[in-house]
Amino acid sequence: MKTDDVLDAFAAGKISKEEVKRVLLGNTFVDAGCAKVDHCREYRTGGPEVVYCEGKTPEQVAVIMSEIVKCSGRALGTRATQAHFNALPAECGAEYDPVSRLIIVDGPERPAIGKIAVVSAGTSDLPVAEEAAKTAEFLGSRVERHYDCGVAGIHRLFSVMDEIIDASAIIAVAGMEGALPSVLGGMAVPPVIGVPTSVGYGANFQGLSALLAMMNSCAPGVGVVNIDNGFGAAFLAHKINLKR
Repeated sequence: MKTDDVLDAFAAGKISKEEVKRVLLGNTFVDAGCAKVDHCREYRTGGPEVVYCEGKTPEQVAVIMSEIVKCSGRALGTRATQAHFNALPAECGAEYDPVSRLIIVDGPERPAIGKIAVVSAGTSDLPVAEEAAKTAEFLGSRVERHYDCGVAGIHRLFSVMDEIIDASAIIAVAGMEGALPSVLGGMAVPPVIGVPTSVGYGANFQGLSALLAMMNSCAPGVGVVNIDNGFGAAFLAHKINLKR
């Protein structure tokens, strides 16, 4: 029984307080064997449990995501492969995006809230940018994408600034020297979440140089997540969006 159903039944006098406590305690997580699935995470944090697929077998991903779908009707898997997707039962209704490497099981359509702008420096940053954009959309935020707006042709960024400045949060995805978040931080009111990517030549050190550049940004109002962590940026941006 879902939490809302339990509370409705209690309000209607159909079940006792003891029964409510028993059901709610049982609903906190389900032991699926390979994982303890946290069904109450969205109530605590504003976002559901998301399955990090990398390092898990296709069978494990199928078990975990099926359990989440059974409870909530929707689920998200990150860093997934085609093999992970193929293992899911057809009744899940899952879709796989090979660019963002996301498995998405979407429930009933919900109105999107607010606005998050996802800005990427180059086309090579697209996989991380799309992970961020699609994750934020799954969580319930409205997303606007502005891709290939890096500082090597900064006029491209200037051409879309009017569409960015009214966002609740800006996710800036960049590799190479990682300059994009600093530029946005110096031009826009919304908080900027920098996502360094592993895109770049040897001295980029697989994203380390971009990470350090973003962390040392001169512009105030810039925060940084881990290398290639589009998911983490999206979750943070969505939480900011919820408060606007």
